[in-house]
Amino acid sequence: MTDYPAPKMSALCRSLTRDGRTVQVDIYADGEDGWLLEVVDEYGNSTVWDDPFPTEQGALDEVMETINEVGIGSVLGPEPGAGHQNEDI
Repeated sequence: MTDYPAPKMSALCRSLTRDGRTVQVDIYADGEDGWLLEVVDEYGNSTVWDDPFPTEQGALDEVMETINEVGIGSVLGPEPGAGHQNEDI
């Protein structure tokens, strides 16, 4: 089995709460001079941006803009057992 090193996490990772809902914003190095953005909701659903960002700040700015403009529901997945995707995406 190959052991892979843990990804380098950004100091900009944080929890965000809007409208009573909380998500974890994770930003980590992609190993090729870029930064990956992942948002994990309170149910463990994960939203990952397809393309890396050139900077950590750029990744944070993107998720903040998305949440502020579209709403936190845009990065929330279904509740366990709900069987459907959220309607904000």
